Amino acid sequence: MKKNLLAIAVGAAVAFPGLALADGPTVYGKVNVSLENSDVDDGTTSEDTWELNSNASRLGVKGDFDLDVANLKAIYQAEFEISVDDGDKGGQTFTQRNIFGGLEGSLGTIKAGKFDTPTKKAQGKIDQFNDIGGDIKNVLAGENRVSNIIQYSTPKLADMITLNVAFIPGEGDDVDADGDADTDIADTTSISLVAEKDMFYGAISRDTDMVDELVADPSTPAVESLDITRAAVGLKPGNFELGALYQLAEETEGDGEDSSIVVSAAMKIDRIKLKAQYGMTDGDQSDEEVTQVSLGADYKLAKASKVYVYGTQLDFDLADEEETIFGLGMEHKF
Repeated sequence: MKKNLLAIAVGAAVAFPGLALADGPTVYGKVNVSLENSDVDDGTTSEDTWELNSNASRLGVKGDFDLDVANLKAIYQAEFEISVDDGDKGGQTFTQRNIFGGLEGSLGTIKAGKFDTPTKKAQGKIDQFNDIGGDIKNVLAGENRVSNIIQYSTPKLADMITLNVAFIPGEGDDVDADGDADTDIADTTSISLVAEKDMFYGAISRDTDMVDELVADPSTPAVESLDITRAAVGLKPGNFELGALYQLAEETEGDGEDSSIVVSAAMKIDRIKLKAQYGMTDGDQSDEEVTQVSLGADYKLAKASKVYVYGTQLDFDLADEEETIFGLGMEHKF
């Protein structure tokens, strides 16, 4: 059914572009494909592999329309991941990404469905290697897109600040890992305060009882429920981009605790963007240290198109495991 609805929306936009742009949904997407060499060393063996990767390429429809009540507007989005490399994503042609319906008005926005948590969004654009091998999700928890989530966002206050409050009913699952079924309306919460003005970006967020796992310090067996506090700041002075993120993630019903930092920088020179990123997570109980170092360069072909090259190395110190990736790719947005 998802495939048919998406095909109909795309077909309508192609056949009647004027109608689609003026009165109907906007069709959008991104193709991000890369050829990558991955070398995985677990301390005893090493495996070298070449792969063509699709890097969260996507296709979606979104839009809004005015309602006849209190100056409200209906908003909607249906976004699916597509696999450019082999057309197969876990046996599916399309897999769900951010999909929701909601209402927007002078008092703010409310939406419900499946989408990125406020904590995931709190990173802003600090991750210079998002969706490819250097993504910060490899080195820290908190990068969650969740189902059954309801979120309210305030209008921008003082032309700068937005508060996002989201909650998720447990629906009978044991989300806090205490052995009992959770059935309340807000068994999991995710809240962020975001400030954005000119070249400055800052955010602080807090997740409670979020279904997730630690990267460096998981209990055995792992506790799949975390409390996460994240703070992020970004600056864009001129042709430079600077970013930093700090995060503390704790198991809700365990002793595991990860503390993480990410710092990133980029510089634009005409069509070229040079970028670098470092991420580190330290395990409180295990003393495991996970680090990721990434370097890359983008070359802009057009406003919505680029080619890129990058390298990244992910290292687990105590486990003596290391993965090195070199990639060459292209990204086209539409």
